[in-house]
Amino acid sequence: MCGIAGQYCYQGGRPDRRLLADMSERLAHRGPDGEGTHINRSTGLVHRRLAIIDLSPDGLQPMTNEDSSLWLVFNGEIYNFVELREELAKKGHTFYSKSDTEVILHAYEEWGHDCLARFNGMWAFALWDEKKQELFCARDRFGIKPFYYTTAGGSFLFASEIKALLAHPDTGNKPDDKMLCTYLAWGVQDHCSHTMFDGILQLAPAHALVVTRDGIQSPYQYWDVKVNPEIRGNENDETVAAHFRELLLEAARIHLRSDVAVGTCLSGGIDSSTLTVLINTLIRSEAPESVGARQKTFSVVFSDTKFDESRYIDEVVAATGVDADRTEPAPDQLWDDIDRLVYLQDEPFGSLSIYAQYCVMRLAAKKVKVVLDGQGADELIAGYLGYQGSYIRGLLRTYHWGTALREIAGSLREHRDFFQSARQQLHVRRTRRGLLKCTPETIDRYQGTLDEVLHRELLSTNLPALLHYEDRNAMAFSLESRVPYLDVRLVEYVASLPLSQKVRAGVTKVALRTAIRGKVPESVRCRRDKMGFVTPEECWMKNELRPFMLEIFSSASFKSRPYWNAGAVTQDYLAFLEGRSAYSPEIWRIACAELWMRKFIDAPADVGQAS
Repeated sequence: MCGIAGQYCYQGGRPDRRLLADMSERLAHRGPDGEGTHINRSTGLVHRRLAIIDLSPDGLQPMTNEDSSLWLVFNGEIYNFVELREELAKKGHTFYSKSDTEVILHAYEEWGHDCLARFNGMWAFALWDEKKQELFCARDRFGIKPFYYTTAGGSFLFASEIKALLAHPDTGNKPDDKMLCTYLAWGVQDHCSHTMFDGILQLAPAHALVVTRDGIQSPYQYWDVKVNPEIRGNENDETVAAHFRELLLEAARIHLRSDVAVGTCLSGGIDSSTLTVLINTLIRSEAPESVGARQKTFSVVFSDTKFDESRYIDEVVAATGVDADRTEPAPDQLWDDIDRLVYLQDEPFGSLSIYAQYCVMRLAAKKVKVVLDGQGADELIAGYLGYQGSYIRGLLRTYHWGTALREIAGSLREHRDFFQSARQQLHVRRTRRGLLKCTPETIDRYQGTLDEVLHRELLSTNLPALLHYEDRNAMAFSLESRVPYLDVRLVEYVASLPLSQKVRAGVTKVALRTAIRGKVPESVRCRRDKMGFVTPEECWMKNELRPFMLEIFSSASFKSRPYWNAGAVTQDYLAFLEGRSAYSPEIWRIACAELWMRKFIDAPADVGQAS
């Protein structure tokens, strides 16, 4: 896990050493264990190292091959590098390090651009091919690791974080209005190649691009997954559960490959609890050195029982005997941290749940250098309750009347409170249409059949944003975060399962629940609610954060923005404070966008100074 950046100059230009140094400095938090720069005629590559695999100097980057015709900067982990290394060695390749970085170089030598299909992991890299005179850039299948790019001054610039690109004075000077408005209206971001900075793009998940002296070739998609639209399949539940469990255990096994200490984020939900239990199984059977004799877990708790998952965490801790650490985010501390949080995220974020995750990562970094997390499971196995409506609509559209009726009955039985809350939020959205001046793109996450929705959620409308938050929150503390549920073998298998293995009679994550029966405490396995790392946002916005929100909404800069009706926003917030209207997350999104513009748009000269 690292930070990468670089500059490729078109038509005989030369890289700017001072610019590269500035870009490197802005990524220092991603790689405190070392830095490296390679400049060769038209190309400059920068690397900030967070040493995880092969801690020796042999793992330093930029890394080259035997004849120095290839130069690579890489951020991420190739979890199957051990197997690939053995395969490549049999083909005659010689290795000088134990790093997965060197495996990428030899894989490219052997298979060219097709090497991407061989990797199981998370990655963003740029590889300079001296013989072809081209820069080959790629991002992993789900966008776990970031890759941003732009053009300026006759050159192609790329970096792990947008703030590094802003080191060039001609980049990101104004918002991308369409992206910003879509975020404000729907809370959606990272759903396409555009960012909220005008002119700054990101490689989409499962995409690669090539840059030559003539410019950027169109990015292309090298992988996709098909989500099975069938309602039922031929395999019985136990057969599916056994295969699911086997694949998830293997995913956890290779995600523990590390030369530094590894811990686990434990929210008390099904996904993270399952990982915690499986890792304990591996400790007993295989004793991975990266975990030690006793697994370390990190959780967020709250005094307010409506948001606290301590009782579920307690049950998992009691069942596994892990070394459990906990933290409680506080609103007064949030405002002390908010400037740094906005700076590290690069773009405004959708809710204060991001802060809970930030606090967990800060806690974890005191004891480990790597954490495993349950991100991706909800989009893969249909864990969000909003998917119920998509499933039912798809059943009705395809004339599966009986199944649809059973799902309606099950959803009402299992999640009546959720659907009542969803109706209230829809009413709130309709009554707040006057808050924004801008015209956003219309995005409905749950439109379409369940298979269509899950495919979009994995690759555009939801998961990429969550992975964005996760990467920045972890790297804020020089911590590597890994997501075993996104092991490509597991993803492709679960995607192939019929929909009844994901949702059945209103119950979500059917295959996972079956797979962990008898292994995870029943109170956790049978949970029907969905929380994760959340915060009491509504309570904080009404009480402790009130003076800060009123300061934002009364400021001259807020009133001058062309994206919202400042007076209407203020009146809406006052109505919420007085109990005359319900809370809407749109209020936070507007406030966060204002803080973001103050940081990145109004005072761009200060962006390079971490708060």
